[in-house]
Amino acid sequence: MKILHIINSLNIGGAEKLLVDMIPLFREKGYQIDILLFDGTETPFKKILKEKEVCIYQGYKVSIYSPLHIFCVIPYLKKYDVIHVHLFPSLYWVALAKFFSSKNTKLIFTEHSTHNRRIGKKIWQIFDKFIYSQYNIIVSITKAVDATIKAHLLFPSNNFKIINNCIDLSQFSKISKNNNAVESKMTIIQISSFRNSKDQATLIKSLQYLPENVNLLLVGDGENRMKCERLVREINLSNRVSFLGIRTDIPKLLETTDIVVLSSNWEGFGLAAVEGMAAGCPVIVSDVPGLSDIVRGAGLLFPVGDEKILAEKINSLISDRDFYERTAKACCERSKQYDIYVMVDKYIELYEEILNS
Repeated sequence: MKILHIINSLNIGGAEKLLVDMIPLFREKGYQIDILLFDGTETPFKKILKEKEVCIYQGYKVSIYSPLHIFCVIPYLKKYDVIHVHLFPSLYWVALAKFFSSKNTKLIFTEHSTHNRRIGKKIWQIFDKFIYSQYNIIVSITKAVDATIKAHLLFPSNNFKIINNCIDLSQFSKISKNNNAVESKMTIIQISSFRNSKDQATLIKSLQYLPENVNLLLVGDGENRMKCERLVREINLSNRVSFLGIRTDIPKLLETTDIVVLSSNWEGFGLAAVEGMAAGCPVIVSDVPGLSDIVRGAGLLFPVGDEKILAEKINSLISDRDFYERTAKACCERSKQYDIYVMVDKYIELYEEILNS
């Protein structure tokens, strides 16, 4: 079976991280899994796949939003049994390539978010209904994502599946925690891009209501990073907040982390939250669809954009060692539901199902 994954780029992000983790596992099971990027910029994720000898194709050297990519995709429709697509605008270029070429290649699209700029707009509803109809199966990463896309498409005819995103638990199971909670120093971390979907600003503001011994690490990069850096200076927290940029040694960082926070405006899944739970950290997340489903009943939730309640949640952990330990244990147990090997097997079943249909 020959399978091609198509995604905009291998910049840092949840969908990109998912591919980096799972493609080598498919190859271990004997499947030919290659990847096509519309933006071939060298990134840490791309380097990891190249080191593992994954075949990486690059599209035309134009913007990822250029329709020229339609013509880039067409030749690949003949070469692969299944083409598995992730993110917009890759969603569009592959669908249109199939339409204009009249090929019967089996297409799968994984929907990674509960939010995009097209949802709720009539003209996009009509056009998206056509675009999604070119795909044999739409995979949603959570029930919330599944409900959102079905509502957007209005009586969709596609075959829908839900396959949760997962992580390689083995990367975190050997972490030896040395938590400093309720001691001299405590470290909070948020691992996420600085995009509009994320809300590092609320987490930064929450430090104003926390003890001076609480420090914050922000991992990632993106267009909103400079705004957050400016906010830190404006409220005089430069000595307590560190911007670490893009990192690939997440398990190592989590070894010395006491609490993991994922403050988001919207979220499809939240791999960083699962990684934090797997590392044995208490996890606090925004109460948004998709993300809250993963954490509720194990970690803690707070209303979107409410830095005071977020600070209260953090204080409840650092002021009560028993509560801290119970929450950390519950989070660790919850993470076991998100084993990447289970996810890979589900996708293999899906590939075989679609080829035999």
